Parts: sequence; C-alpha cells; structure tokens
Amino acid sequence: MKDGFKHFTIFIALSLFFFFVVLIISLFGFTDLSGIFVVASSPRVIYSIKLSLSAAAMATCFSLLIAVPSGYALSRYDFFGKKTVDLVLEVPMVVTPVALGALLLIFFNTRCGEFIQMTGFSFVFEFSGIVLAQFVTTVGIATRMIKATFDEISPRYEAVARTLGATSTKAFLTVTLPIAKKGLLAAAVLTFAKCIGEFGATIMLAGSMPMKTETLPISIFMRLSNADIKGMAVLILILLVIGLSTLMMIKTFLEEKHD
Repeated sequence: MKDGFKHFTIFIALSLFFFFVVLIISLFGFTDLSGIFVVASSPRVIYSIKLSLSAAAMATCFSLLIAVPSGYALSRYDFFGKKTVDLVLEVPMVVTPVALGALLLIFFNTRCGEFIQMTGFSFVFEFSGIVLAQFVTTVGIATRMIKATFDEISPRYEAVARTLGATSTKAFLTVTLPIAKKGLLAAAVLTFAKCIGEFGATIMLAGSMPMKTETLPISIFMRLSNADIKGMAVLILILLVIGLSTLMMIKTFLEEKHD
C-alpha cells in the first residue's frame, strides 16, 4: 500500500511535468530556428527584452527594500492595526493585475496623483510606470514570503546578540539576515520572475508604445492582436528561457551552498 501511494504521487508529478512539456513543445509547431533568429534579432524585440530586464531588476530591488523591513515587523512585533496591515498586503494576491493597474491609473487622475506628476515624477505611459506597476503587483507577495522566512528563525538568536551588547539593528543585520539569506534570495528570484512576466498592471498604466513601454509580455499580446502567431511563439520561448534560466541558476546556487 505504501509503495502504491508512492507510485501514485510520482505519476501525478510526472503527468503535470509532461503536460507543461507538451505545451512548450507545441510552440515549435509554429516556428523554426531561422524564424526564432529573425524575430529575436529584431530591434523592437531586443528593446523589449532589455526593457523587461531593467524594469524587473529595479522593481525587484524596490520590492525587497520594502518587503524586508515590513516582513520583519509583521513577523517579530505586535502593533496597532497589525491584522489590518496583514490583510491589506493580500490585495495583490486577491485582485487581478489589471485591476491594480486600473487603481494606479485612477490614482494618477486624482488631485494628489496629478500633483505628483506635475512635480516631475511622471508615471503614466513612462518607464517609471512599468517599474511602479511591477512593484505594486509584487511587493505584497515578497513581504509575505520574507515574513514566512523570518517566522522560521527563532528570536532567541537576536536576544542572545543583544545580551552581548548588540543593538536591535546590529542583531538584525549580523544575525538574522545571514540566517535568512536563502529565503531572501528565493523571494528575490521569484519576485524578479513575476516582474518579468507582469502584463496587466503594466499595460494599464504604461501602455504599449513600441520602443518605449512595450515589455516582453506586452509584445506577446501585441503579436497576438496582429495575428502574428509565429512571432508570438518565439517571444513566449524567449520569456520561458529567461524565467527558467533564472530559476535554474538560483536552485544551482542554493544547492552548492547547501553542499
């Protein structure tokens, strides 16, 4: 019975694996190596790739800068309104990215939003809007992941450091962060991968202007809207390569650290 359950679970895992493999292989039915090279080497696609990578890197950095202290506060301290804060941080997970982008667009049409744009911080139909859209869709998830990482670390380590004369800040930087580095790195990679694939909020706030705000996911959508299935298949492959290679590198890194 035990072996039967083992075989059943492995079968389910392999079935899911082959399901996604078949989906990926189906892309090659619409293109070939020469077609991949032609599409991937076009200036518009190269720009979209660079734009996606740069925006995702910036959004990931901003998300982590906010998520690390926020996740630590939610993990370690009790404060007024903590449950409400914890609940509101779930918004990116229960509201679609399109709705989040619409919320941002609505905000920038209020007096406060217009004032921000008048001071020189323009976000609508700009590169900064891409970064902001990706930040809004990922910061809550990053905070949740980092909070879970800190939850697994005993506060006793910090307490011992403070008894030895370390301040709370020093204990956090020299004790907690090094212990949490694997969880933080995993959160960073998954946040980056989600930023790379973000579409809904980005197109709502930044639009789809070629050679300006057209990220890789938006470029895929534009190819589909123009019935360019071959081009769309190539761009999906590029997006898959970027995402999977990023995850593979981090898994390899974590395994080497573990060994």
